[in-house]
Amino acid sequence: MSDTYDTIIIGAGIAGATMAYALTKKGQKVLVLDKNAIASGGSGAAGAFVSPKIGKGSALQTLTNEAFLFAKDFYLSICPEYFHQTGVIRIPKDENDAQKFSEYEKFNDTEYENYSKNKLQYLGINTEFDGFYFPDAGDCDAVEVCECLLRDIEVVKYNVETLKKDDKLWFVGGYKAKNIVLSTGYEASLVDLRYMGIRGTWGTRGDFSTQLNLTVSMHQSMSVGANVDGVIKLGATHEKDIKEPVRCSKEQALKLKEKASLLIDASDLKLQKVYCAMRAGSKDYFPLVGRVIDVSYMLETYSSITRGAKPNLKYIDNMYVLNGLGGRGFVFAPLMSEILAMHITEGKKLDKRISPDRLFLKWCRKL
Repeated sequence: MSDTYDTIIIGAGIAGATMAYALTKKGQKVLVLDKNAIASGGSGAAGAFVSPKIGKGSALQTLTNEAFLFAKDFYLSICPEYFHQTGVIRIPKDENDAQKFSEYEKFNDTEYENYSKNKLQYLGINTEFDGFYFPDAGDCDAVEVCECLLRDIEVVKYNVETLKKDDKLWFVGGYKAKNIVLSTGYEASLVDLRYMGIRGTWGTRGDFSTQLNLTVSMHQSMSVGANVDGVIKLGATHEKDIKEPVRCSKEQALKLKEKASLLIDASDLKLQKVYCAMRAGSKDYFPLVGRVIDVSYMLETYSSITRGAKPNLKYIDNMYVLNGLGGRGFVFAPLMSEILAMHITEGKKLDKRISPDRLFLKWCRKL
């Protein structure tokens, strides 16, 4: 065990775990710090679906599907026992949504099949609509995937409250490193990240034991996982009105069962465990991956920035962020980590679509 590292990553969710894995594969000595445990926050409560995004070909859909292709190969090669490639069926919510699906079809740029309502009903899915079936998609065992990725990496339970830096190194408690990566989820208070607009969305997931022969996963207005080893996962929810973590609710999980009963025969589902936590997203739903701007320096040095000036940006040396993955954390994390790892170790230019820089000047003009 060493107290000096190339990079210290703060946060042991799926963002921190994939980041640590990517940097370690590139020869770095990495330490991961988390105040609780591996995947103890939003990642552990995720439904952890790994599936494409449907839509009309937006920039976010394009990025999501790039990440999906990378992620499914990543999980199959690194931890296949925890990635269940059951296929995922996307089902319209109502008649209006069904009409949109016909418009979405030409933008389905990953492998898919059209499933008629008769075929869906044959599979035990109650619907009056046709859907899209993505055979390469599936879902992960969230905690187990994070633990697998961090298996050979040093992880320490430590509540980071302050960060200090000299000319060359960051100091965190008794540890030091050249680089810091912030993967702290919705709790983004170690430095001024206000311009990134990181926000929390509360999620609840229920795991239910069952003998139901459900061989595929699906998403309509909620996610229903396939039966894997006698367990079906329902959720996770997206509740934006909850601003602070609350105790997990058995009642909330049972509401998921009630909702799922509209899609499947949920009569023998028995609640085994409830997971709940806050997931972190961004204002525009794109990930936040890159360097961290020195906000206080920029505001003090360039007062006209609040009136539309566009000076060169100054960054905090050797500080990076990987956050804001939202409800698609297990889709985005592997590719976003690879991009940031290549930037840190090889100086490869960051993708503008995911750089937090995109949000800074607009934020300044609102001050």
